[in-house]
Amino acid sequence: MLSACGEAEKENLITSVNFEEQSFAPFVEPSFPYISTSFDGRDLGAGFPEDNISGRVLAIKLGNDAYACFDTDMLRWSVAWTGDFMPMVTMAQVSYADFHNKGNQIPKIGGDPKLATGAYPGWSIGQLSAKDPRKASPHPDSPAWGAIPAEIGRYEGIYPVEDKVILSYTVGNTLVYELPGSLLHEGLKVFVRRFAMAASDKKTFLMAAEITDISNVELADNQVLVYHGDKVTAMGLANGSEGVTLSVEDNRYLVVEVAAHATTVDFELLLWNGEASEKNKFAGVLTNELSTLPDFEKGSKPYWEEEVLTKGQISPDTAAFVTDRLTLPVPNPWKRNVRMVDVSFLSDSEAAMVTFEGDVWKIAGINKELDRLVWTRVASGLYEPQSIEVVNGEIYVYGKDGITRLHDLNGDGVADFYENFSNMMAQSIETREWASDMVADPKGGFYVAKFGALDMGPEASSPKALMGFRSASNDDGSILKVSADGRSISQFATGFRGPYLGIHPEKGWLTGSDQQGHYMPSTPIMLIRKGDYFGVPATAHRKPIPETTPPITWIPHGADRSGVGQIWVNSDKMGPLNDQMLHLSYGRPGLFLVKVDSSSSIVQGGASVIPGIYPAPTMKGTVNPEDGLVYFAGFSLWGHNSEALSAFLRLRYTGKESLLPVDYKVRDGGILLRFGQELDQATASDLANYQVKRWNYLRTEKYGSGHYQLNGEVGEENMPVLAAHLSADKKAVFLVVPNIAIVMQMEVAFDLKTVSGTSWSDKVWMTVNAVNEANLQAEGFENLNPAELIENFDPTLLAGKEEGQADAIKGKEIFLKYGCIACHAIDDNVAGKIGPSVKGLYGAKREFKDGTTATADDAYIKESIVDPGAKVVKGREGEMPSFLGLLSDQDIESVILYFKTLK
Repeated sequence: MLSACGEAEKENLITSVNFEEQSFAPFVEPSFPYISTSFDGRDLGAGFPEDNISGRVLAIKLGNDAYACFDTDMLRWSVAWTGDFMPMVTMAQVSYADFHNKGNQIPKIGGDPKLATGAYPGWSIGQLSAKDPRKASPHPDSPAWGAIPAEIGRYEGIYPVEDKVILSYTVGNTLVYELPGSLLHEGLKVFVRRFAMAASDKKTFLMAAEITDISNVELADNQVLVYHGDKVTAMGLANGSEGVTLSVEDNRYLVVEVAAHATTVDFELLLWNGEASEKNKFAGVLTNELSTLPDFEKGSKPYWEEEVLTKGQISPDTAAFVTDRLTLPVPNPWKRNVRMVDVSFLSDSEAAMVTFEGDVWKIAGINKELDRLVWTRVASGLYEPQSIEVVNGEIYVYGKDGITRLHDLNGDGVADFYENFSNMMAQSIETREWASDMVADPKGGFYVAKFGALDMGPEASSPKALMGFRSASNDDGSILKVSADGRSISQFATGFRGPYLGIHPEKGWLTGSDQQGHYMPSTPIMLIRKGDYFGVPATAHRKPIPETTPPITWIPHGADRSGVGQIWVNSDKMGPLNDQMLHLSYGRPGLFLVKVDSSSSIVQGGASVIPGIYPAPTMKGTVNPEDGLVYFAGFSLWGHNSEALSAFLRLRYTGKESLLPVDYKVRDGGILLRFGQELDQATASDLANYQVKRWNYLRTEKYGSGHYQLNGEVGEENMPVLAAHLSADKKAVFLVVPNIAIVMQMEVAFDLKTVSGTSWSDKVWMTVNAVNEANLQAEGFENLNPAELIENFDPTLLAGKEEGQADAIKGKEIFLKYGCIACHAIDDNVAGKIGPSVKGLYGAKREFKDGTTATADDAYIKESIVDPGAKVVKGREGEMPSFLGLLSDQDIESVILYFKTLK
């Protein structure tokens, strides 16, 4: 019998992945007919409309080096062109093989434009219209974004069929199938739009093209010739097309009028743009018979048939919680990069996963041993998705293109119909207006999260709003509720910078986190309720702006500088984590246990780190209904403290002794810490084993916030611990602390020992939104009266702490402790770093975004630490938070000494 290792070799199971050693094929796959993206066509040239910009398009390969962008919001061909396909410049595309490249741009075409339309619907009902019917942008200088009203038209989805696609949409209530394509005729590249239009009791109008400099028009029975400059654009119908009339309206618009009809109408529109000397060749195309639509409604041949086999890595049971690694399918037959971001379970042993590059995979064979994982590809072409949900066996994916529901029509395991479940959430072309998250509401429908349009990346179309934000769509920085049928949507909560979500799968409690930055002083974990506003005025989307809803808890920058999703553990297999909420950190990376103080009069709580090995950023996850364990994934793009590009992990409870605090809360008179193990009496009672401090943040237009005492002075306030009492069951400690008050951040550090002799150190971070009375008797503390100790407390007895001398070694420790190395290299390897290298920094000339320069001396470096937004280095985004009040002058001096050693 073969060993497990031998079995893996026999089947060529992949057992580990090194992304750096892989060579990936281009982002655009030759065998797949389209990608989803956005498009800027405002500078196509003379004769083309200038108001041509699309937040969502299908960039379709038509054959013969011809292409078209179909705007799914407006049901129009934004542009058709020949030559090269679109350059791959979106964030997912530029970082696809160059993993840490964040120099994304706004997508434009790569060849010669031939046809285009402007910012109005591709179809009109009853009478022709070239007006944009969508809700105006919040800013008068910004275009409107989002889908047109459904009564005018609605994108229904796309059927990929070999090297072609069938577009499905409605015009009013009339279903339309469109087959885009091209043909070659005597050297002419002709664009083809084949339609099958269901019965309609009203005449309809199709905008085929807009030309702004028409000099002459020639009309014939089945063709139109439009002259402009030294070019001619021809529009005609294939032989057999019926019920259709061609015209030019307002000496500008090439229009197809479809008469009212009682049965399905089939017609084929032929379009060409070229030299006037070749116009006679076009007439020969019109003898072509109406083409036949491919058979698509029952499914088509799968694009990907191979399986990829991997073998997971099981961690030894060395702690209460360990992380097993489900090896990703790299390499694979298509040389595809696999940057996993989210997972949802289809069945007991099979999951669906989505990648940032827009692919959906299934993984089967998930068992205890992870000894044979079977990966298959399901779908592709989605636009920078970050969420996947399985509801009633159906796969839903959320990205910038909206929520897509995948249909396998013929049971071959590959999606045949990419249904537009909902694209009602407005999406601008701004690169940082991420479609960041989606969770399924157990009562039906979904909640989706959208980033604010952060003032980062390439300038597009939106003017600046407040500091750090651009004025983009009406839905940016919002949580939206999508109905169970996808046909209606409403704003649920607003005022976010960059939200991610979690939801209790049974009770429907919605939670979230946000990204530290402008108006967001640190990482919050929030309970989100209808109508809540979370503090970012640029994304309030209402007037007057309401009072800010406080979070459950803040987490300081040093512990989690980039929060992502949450997982509610509805399981009985995770020991102390059963029925608890977990928070995932991108930057740390890792998981936090979040405790909600349910007995408080106002929602509040705290967080503590779940120790473990996390080789890549942890972003999204769920509980496997079969084994009850927690599965999560993530990928690298911004700064973080891990090595791998992407990973798929399983958090497993081993049954060993857990040292996690199982409860922590602040009460009038002190702080309660409760554990799952009995504590050593002497250690638990020793006041030297506790350090308590607190501080507030300031919510301003600056990036992040420094630390401030309750009286407004800069810095943190160290709180005296007057006594430490062990509970009757020896599993809880009450720390008597005077002057408990409402505060944004409280940190409690402790060094403890169990009765069995296990020693450990840990911290918890809490937020005090309300000071509640302690019920110490119910908690197991008989005859404890903190008020007596506090009343007799003399604060003058507290001795000041000597800091000692500044030195470079301490500076290095600070640099590593606060995660600075995740964003700033200390050598020449700056890959993946969002900030400049600090090697050779001291004494160097710095050039800033405003054109000024300075020498990196002591004063400059100190200013960069306490007020990093004051001078932003040219080519950088200014995403560093302030360490004002967090680092002392001596700490900063130590960091400067360390920088001086990095020559």
